[in-house]
Amino acid sequence: MRAITHRFLQSNCSIIPATLFCVTRNMSSRANHDDDFINVGFSSTPRLVVKKVLAKPQHEGDGAVVRRGIGRPELKYFDPFVMLDEFSVSPPAGFPDHPHRGFETVTYMLQGAFAHQDFAGHKGIIRTGDVQWMTAGRGIIHSEMPAGEGPQWGLQLWINLSSIDKMIEPRYQEVPCEDIMRAEEDGVEVRVIAGEAMGVRSPVYTRTPTMYLDFTLKPGAQMQQSIPETWNSFVYVIDGEGLFGSLNTSPVSAHHLLVLGPGDGLTVWNKSSRKLRFAVIGGQPLNEPVVQYGPFVMNSQAEIDQAIEDYQFSKNGFEKAKYWRSEN
Repeated sequence: MRAITHRFLQSNCSIIPATLFCVTRNMSSRANHDDDFINVGFSSTPRLVVKKVLAKPQHEGDGAVVRRGIGRPELKYFDPFVMLDEFSVSPPAGFPDHPHRGFETVTYMLQGAFAHQDFAGHKGIIRTGDVQWMTAGRGIIHSEMPAGEGPQWGLQLWINLSSIDKMIEPRYQEVPCEDIMRAEEDGVEVRVIAGEAMGVRSPVYTRTPTMYLDFTLKPGAQMQQSIPETWNSFVYVIDGEGLFGSLNTSPVSAHHLLVLGPGDGLTVWNKSSRKLRFAVIGGQPLNEPVVQYGPFVMNSQAEIDQAIEDYQFSKNGFEKAKYWRSEN
C-alpha cells in the first residue's frame, strides 16, 4: 500500500460546478476542432476583459513557490482549464514524485531547464522554449525538478479531459524549441504552441480542443487574434504591460490573468516603451461536473475515491507505483 503523504495530495476535495465562469455557449466536446480554425476572419465581436486576477505566490511541491492564476479562490476553475501556474524554482526545491489522473499538463519553459522522469521509464530535460504536453489519462506518477543552477522559469497549464477520455493511456508530446511554429510581422511575434495564429498552425494534437499562443509585441505594436466564438479564453501577462480588448482600459502588467468575455477575437496594444509578452490561451468547454482532489481531476466523488484507492494500492493504472522512485 502506498500511503498518501505527499504535499500534492494534502488538499481538500473540491466540487466545481460545470458552469462556473463559463462565458461561451455550449458545444459538444467531441467536435472536429480543426474546423474551428478554418475560415475564421478577425473579430466582428471583440472579446473584452471581464475579470482580472493577480497570480499571487504560494507554496507548492517541495519548497517551490509558484504564482497561480487559475485554481485559486478568485478563479477556481475556468472550463476546461483546471490550473495555471507561473513557476520560478531553484534547486533543491521542485516537484518530486507525485501522481496525476484525469487531465493533461502542458509545461512551457520560459528560461532554464526542468528534468522529468516517470514510472513508465520516460525521462528527459525540457529547456528554454521547449514544450512538454503530457496526457495523464488513467494514471501516471512522475517527478519534475530544476535541471540547472538558479531560477528555472516557466508556465504549467492543466487542461481537463472529458469523461470519455479520463481513463485513456498516458502519452507525451514533447516539442523542442526549434520545432515550435513561429510567425513575425509588423512588430508582432508569435510562437504557436497549439492552435493557429498569423497563418501558421501547430502540429500538436489537443484531445480537449485548445489554443496556446505566446505573443511578443514591440513598443507601438498591435495584434489581432481570432478565437473560436464557442470557446473560453484568457490572457496571462508574462512581461511588460499592455492594453487588452479595448483602448479605453488601464494597462495590465505581468503576473495578471485576464478572463475574456464572449466574442470571436482579441486585440492587444503595446503603448509602452518596452516589449510586451503574454500568452493567449483558449479551449472548448466540456460542460461536465468537476471534482478535484489535488492531482486527481474527475467527474464525481466516487471516481475521486477510486483514484485514491488505485494510487494507494498500486492498481488500475498505478501498478508500477509500488516500487518505482525517481532518481531526482
